[in-house]
Amino acid sequence: MTEFDPAKFEDKYVHYFEELEAAYSTAYQRLHGRYDSALLRAVDRQILAESEPVYEGEGEFTVRLPPDVDDRLKAVRGERETVENLLETFTSEIEKELRRTFGFE
Repeated sequence: MTEFDPAKFEDKYVHYFEELEAAYSTAYQRLHGRYDSALLRAVDRQILAESEPVYEGEGEFTVRLPPDVDDRLKAVRGERETVENLLETFTSEIEKELRRTFGFE
């Protein structure tokens, strides 16, 4: 568990890059095998690679998606509902992993 400082999270890629990378990777691994691997990889690379983890306060994190997420969703091959479900589940897993990593769970 990494000691968390909300002020340092403003410059998260300097202070918490390894933790962020690990949280995204752990979330990916949790979903591997539950979803088609090509679909999982596409969502990870085409959408979540450009996402932004944000600390909301009170131990809560959100993952902000890129502004053109609808266009990116169209580029991912697969049934729209399945892709949206995967994206929602993936972001939820990342947020949960961030809470765990920084000692809020």
